[in-house]
Parts: sequence; C-alpha cells; structure tokens
Amino acid sequence: MTALDIETPHGPARAHLTDGGSRGTLLLGHGAGGGVESADLLAVARDAAEGGWRVLRVEQPWRVAGKRIAPAPARLDEGWRAVVAHLSGTGHLTGALVVGGRSAGARVACRTAAQVGADGVLTLAFPLHPPGRPEKSRAAELTSVTVPVVVVQGETDAFGAPAAVAAVLTGRAHASVYAVPGDHSLKKNPDLVGAAAASWLAEVLPG
Repeated sequence: MTALDIETPHGPARAHLTDGGSRGTLLLGHGAGGGVESADLLAVARDAAEGGWRVLRVEQPWRVAGKRIAPAPARLDEGWRAVVAHLSGTGHLTGALVVGGRSAGARVACRTAAQVGADGVLTLAFPLHPPGRPEKSRAAELTSVTVPVVVVQGETDAFGAPAAVAAVLTGRAHASVYAVPGDHSLKKNPDLVGAAAASWLAEVLPG
C-alpha cells in the first residue's frame, strides 16, 4: 500500500493506494466523523482489490491537517475534484472510474460524479436525512447521479433505512440498494459490506 500526498486549494490531501489490477479505479472518501481506516472502507478496498481494481482511499485536506470539524460541502467538493484531477494527470486512474465513500464522502461522490467523469458511484451509509428529520432530505444528491449507483445501507441506519433509500431510487435505471446488518457505522459486519460492493462492481462494471 502506498500513500500519495496531493495538493489541493485547501491544503494537501492524501490518497492511500491498494493496487489490485487494471479492471478499473475505485476512489473512496471518508465520513465527517472518521478517516479512511474505517472498517467498511477497509473491507471494500480489500475486496475490490482482490477483484482486480485499483483502490485509492482519499483523506480530505481537513483530515490530513488534523482538524476535527469538516468544512462546508463546497470546500469538500473542491478538494475532491482537485484530487481526481491530480490522479488523472499522473496516470493513477486506469480503466473505468468509480467514485464513492461513506456518509459525507458518499455525498461528495454523488455531487461531483458528473464533473469528474465517473462511470459509477459506490456509496456506503448514504445519509439520506439527519436522524429524526426526514423532511431534511438529501435525496436530490442521489437522484442527480446519471451513471450506475449503489447504496450499501445498514438496516437500522438512523440517517435513512434501506427501504427509504430504495423508495428515492424507485424507477431509476442502474440504481441498486444493498441492505446489510447494522447501523450508520456499518461496523456490525464489514465483510458483508465489502462483499456487497465487490458484487456490484463485478455485475455492473465487469471490465
């Protein structure tokens, strides 16, 4: 595994590379409350690499700088776009490009998918709404994705149950929802999270 420091308009980001092959490249962002070492991101990186994918887990600049509070969405998106542009320019992106991440990182991937030319979006624990506030829906971020998209969601996720996510995506071509045991952290069975992500990659973007 290799770590790459990448300059962005908001300071250096860091990409952790697990190179599994040339089927495609999977970029994964972290959530607002944790980093790229979360159990679900590690499981997805492992299983995707075993399936022949090059995986880069991306630390946003605020996290690299040791800050505890994530910045506004616009700054997150700008940092993410800078990372993708750098990796593209340095030849680190091979084959199909899938962007994704967990929670806040999933939102970033959805919002920027078209701008970075993604071929697919893989989201973990998409925060459909704040806990107890379904009227504050972020469904528009999910439905704005025009390429194949998958949501791996915990069955007891307070930010939106799998059924609620599926309802938002009803009728949309190439949209999938995988329900897995556990809550928003996806810590209960990370191996199942990794298997779900790898299954989707193999089915939708077989290479």
